[in-house]
Amino acid sequence: MKEQKQKMNLASLDSIFTTQEERDNAKKETVMNIPIESISDFPNHPFKVIDNEEMNNLIESVSQKGVILPTIVRQKEDGNYEMISGHRRKHAASKAGLKEIPCIIKNLTDDEATILMVDSNIQREELLPSEKAFAYKMKLDAMKHQGKQLDDTSRPVGEKLDKKVSIDVLGEEVGESGRNIQRFIRLTYLIPELLNLVDDKRIALRPAVELSYISADNQEFLYDIFKYDEATPTLGQAQLLRKLDEKGELTEDKLEDIMREEKPNQKEQFKTSYDNIRHYFPKNYSNEQINNKIMELLEKYQKEWKQKIRDSR
Repeated sequence: MKEQKQKMNLASLDSIFTTQEERDNAKKETVMNIPIESISDFPNHPFKVIDNEEMNNLIESVSQKGVILPTIVRQKEDGNYEMISGHRRKHAASKAGLKEIPCIIKNLTDDEATILMVDSNIQREELLPSEKAFAYKMKLDAMKHQGKQLDDTSRPVGEKLDKKVSIDVLGEEVGESGRNIQRFIRLTYLIPELLNLVDDKRIALRPAVELSYISADNQEFLYDIFKYDEATPTLGQAQLLRKLDEKGELTEDKLEDIMREEKPNQKEQFKTSYDNIRHYFPKNYSNEQINNKIMELLEKYQKEWKQKIRDSR
């Protein structure tokens, strides 16, 4: 009797008010097949779904074996679903002609869904700077909403406790320094055209961060210069552009002058023979007249080039 009484006392409220089946189901995820057309993409999903060779391989695999790893979704108020993790699998399934895909349905708040969406993708080997930029920003905003800050309890009692700011917590979770997280998030302030150049590795991260501080109008003008000149800024040039812009002194002419400055690694010597030039001028022209005429023509070309850029805007 004593032993039976002890066993009865060990019973939990959960075991009294739920069945064994209900408890078993609560411990595992339920997978359901959901129509693809009922699943919308996550709002402002930062990770690109690209039709490349890797996607073609995924489509072929899905065609043969179906979607093996279930996606993760949450149900919306209208009864449809929102993709949390599995945008590429959903795309491949659609391309393969499937009508349904296996999904795990989770009950998540907006912030929880955002964090899970980012965490499910951020560890991929090849991520573009733009993907990191918007993913880090979205997760950081969600973490701040949740008030996710950790006390540093290593200080003696009585001293004011420091707090690890969310950006450092995020950095630890994704394996980046807090400073690098800040740099990537700054990229979200670039106009899309310049951000694409960062993704294409035509503008380095540090100069891109500096450019993110200049006005959108000047960023657009900078991109126009790049289209015609393909002159990407060094870190020093980008820092100067930012400094002038913050002072309100960055005019289009100054921007052009800075971007047209010859970079040390671009210096090349141009040589041509005197005869190659001389036969274009009248015989009675002196060398000084020839030089003056060449400079005049070059200045005219530069003005026409600048006007061409302005007309294209």
